[in-house]
Amino acid sequence: MALSGLAIYKLLPKTNCKECGFPTCLAFAMKLAAKQVELAACPYVSDEARESLAAAAAPPIRLITISSDGRKIEAGNETVMFRHEKTFYHEPGLLVRVKDTQPLEEFEEVVTQAASYSVERVGMELSVSGFAVENASGDPALFAERVGVLRAIADLPLVLISSDPAALEAAVAKLEGDVPLLYAADQDNWQAMAELAKKHKLPLAVRGEGDPSTSSGHRLTALANLVEQVKNAGVEDIVLDPGAREPVDTLVNLTQLRRLALKKNFRLLGYPIITFPGEGAASEAEEVALAAQHVAKYGGFIVLDHFDPATMYSLLTLRLNIYTDPQKPIQMEPGIYEFGEPTADSPLLTTTNFSLTYFSVAGEVESTGKPCWLLVCDAEGMSVLTAWAAGNFDAEVITKMVKQFNAGEKIAHRKIVIPGLVAVISGELEDELSGWEVLVGPREAVDIPAYLKFWQN
Repeated sequence: MALSGLAIYKLLPKTNCKECGFPTCLAFAMKLAAKQVELAACPYVSDEARESLAAAAAPPIRLITISSDGRKIEAGNETVMFRHEKTFYHEPGLLVRVKDTQPLEEFEEVVTQAASYSVERVGMELSVSGFAVENASGDPALFAERVGVLRAIADLPLVLISSDPAALEAAVAKLEGDVPLLYAADQDNWQAMAELAKKHKLPLAVRGEGDPSTSSGHRLTALANLVEQVKNAGVEDIVLDPGAREPVDTLVNLTQLRRLALKKNFRLLGYPIITFPGEGAASEAEEVALAAQHVAKYGGFIVLDHFDPATMYSLLTLRLNIYTDPQKPIQMEPGIYEFGEPTADSPLLTTTNFSLTYFSVAGEVESTGKPCWLLVCDAEGMSVLTAWAAGNFDAEVITKMVKQFNAGEKIAHRKIVIPGLVAVISGELEDELSGWEVLVGPREAVDIPAYLKFWQN
């Protein structure tokens, strides 16, 4: 049974040292009771108290990891329903499904294309998380062979899909050192599946009833009962598939599972969720839309039936946006960045250190091929207009950055270009930067190439 904040407080050292990040031990206890912080944040809790608080300290959603050759997907350990409450921690894995019934050439082509796909956004390399291999043939030998073929092409985390424990056993033998997810235990095979997962110490997906005529409450009750049986058989690392596939049913089930884990502390359903958006879609476009729903609400492992670079980019970008800490924007290191081989006569532009702003500006500057200096100011990760409104990108800040990074030593013309959105600070900046000429550049990054085309020292 979960402990109350006051019960937890009685077991804490009560020193109010603030090293946990909270002003008092009571405040920390309340957060611990709400599953919004980990016990490890308290450096002075005794071993006896730690043992007593084990249940209260355990995350409401168990962390599950699948891995291969150092690459891994982690799902779980989430503490909030909505990212603005704090943040989401472990982004869902986006996996591409292949089947052992596909012609070998087609199988290899899909795996090769998906595994080699990579795109850069705001300085981060985004790629496919892994693969799901389905034993559609029902032949354990063919299934194991295709798993081996895939592994020879790509060292990425895997989900192994089969209702036959023998087929999964044969496939696992091809993956020495890897930690795949076994999918799935159901009411008919859970005992053999649990035995296999326990034997190899692998996570096991548990699949609930998918009958749309059955109420959501009944389906989740049946799923909890099945999870309890699997747990009692000795399997601790579990992934949930509530069985729903239709968009509305999926949204309802995934939301209810998250709420039961976080708000009700219902341990039997406190696990990450695997989803199959292609099975609830009538087209590839619908699959992408449903996958986007699962990224936001609340998929942990999302298995796609199609791979297309354009749609994958959309999902990866959405995932990046949702799983970026809203309280800590992605930032660039402040400083002076070089484009091309700038000289003392090259233009000096300035912007903020919000990553999306930086890469928008950098992309346009690079497209011109014109050597350029770019002064990136510390604006606490805010965009230009937001930073100006907050007082983090004004004449005083820019002047400080110019002096801190010795911009005057890099250029001879003493001209600095500020974004058009903050043209209002140009006069004040000229007063601050004695001897400098302040030029007002474009309002939008897309207009930078045209502006630089007519640059004159």
